[in-house]
Amino acid sequence: MAERTTMKKPRRGIKQFFAEGGIDIPFFAILIAIIVIGLVMLFSATYVYAYYYEDDSAYYFKRQLLWVVVGIAAMIAVSHIDIERFKNLFALAGTGASWLFLGVALLMPAYHGTHRYVYLPGGLQFQPSDVAKFALILTLAAILSTFHNVIVSKKPLQGNLARKVNDLVNKPVLNDSLKIIIPCGVIIVIYAGLVAAGSHLSGTILIFLIGIILLFLGEVRGKWFAIGGVGGVAGLALLYQTGVLKGYMEERITAWLDKDYDPLGARWQVNQALYAIGSGGLMGKGLGQSTLKHLYVSEPQNDMIFSIVVEELGFVGAALILILFALLIWRGVVIGINNPSRYKALVAMGVVFQLGVQVVLNILVATDSIPNTGISLPFFSYGGTAYVITLVEMGFVLGISRSSKLRRQK
Repeated sequence: MAERTTMKKPRRGIKQFFAEGGIDIPFFAILIAIIVIGLVMLFSATYVYAYYYEDDSAYYFKRQLLWVVVGIAAMIAVSHIDIERFKNLFALAGTGASWLFLGVALLMPAYHGTHRYVYLPGGLQFQPSDVAKFALILTLAAILSTFHNVIVSKKPLQGNLARKVNDLVNKPVLNDSLKIIIPCGVIIVIYAGLVAAGSHLSGTILIFLIGIILLFLGEVRGKWFAIGGVGGVAGLALLYQTGVLKGYMEERITAWLDKDYDPLGARWQVNQALYAIGSGGLMGKGLGQSTLKHLYVSEPQNDMIFSIVVEELGFVGAALILILFALLIWRGVVIGINNPSRYKALVAMGVVFQLGVQVVLNILVATDSIPNTGISLPFFSYGGTAYVITLVEMGFVLGISRSSKLRRQK
């Protein structure tokens, strides 16, 4: 009897747009652990501040919990989507929406000398740079995966899109790989420029770093990183000299360079954060026992929440939290590496590396290693739309894990 062969039938209808298979349980479990710890620490860090300013000790906790519920629902929903079916749509729509909202933010009233927020009816607001970070990942992943062979092997561009690119960049001195790299660089610069125009230095740096990471993962040659790095530093210097990044940012840079500068003003928040970190010691004062959260560390629900974490949980507790973040990033990389789709691999690794860079930058700010740039700690800092967007990103990684070849490994 002839051997029977089974062929997988192609999915038709709406089912073709949904991902099959189970999510990666280790990634999901680590993520939930970080979310729970973040909620506990947010309440512990803010109940004094919330009672004093909002007359409700659980003010920030209750609102964050609401966003967590919304975010987890969105995360579960998007984890069922086969994102590769929509990669061009996500790239175009994400870029268009990001640039539009970043432009609108520049027209909004200034907040502490910056134009970071778009204000919505009902008192809601969101920071377009949070959308821009994810949109940049989706855009670069789509371009770099589509033209990977051109970038790596310098094969000629083909197809209608290739002819349009050749028409736009019809220079004999440029090889075909540069005709892909240059547009990627232009896209990164536009994203960074719009964020910088709102006097958001940390967002600008993060956009540049995300771009560099995606180009590296897309196997762009090393010399272009040196050129891009020099160009990025020169661009930031130019923005600073022309006044785009001046104002409050100039004072923060001065306060970072001069540790004795304005101790009751520009350096107050950082100094109190350092006192909190230093007083935590090895094991910490205990959960809920922070002294510096009693109106010393200003706005402990945002950028400086890590200092309260260290004060209460000590070096050991903070190290365990950082280990959880490291494990989440590692598992995301494993998910990406083991996915047969280059696009999905780039998205998964781009998302978790973005998360890692943001964690590192937040800790560097809290420890006064870089100027106070106003960057939040994911899953710990208070924030509505930023939290939901981050969980949506995690949902994309979980969706990608459904098609990653992880369960066959011994």
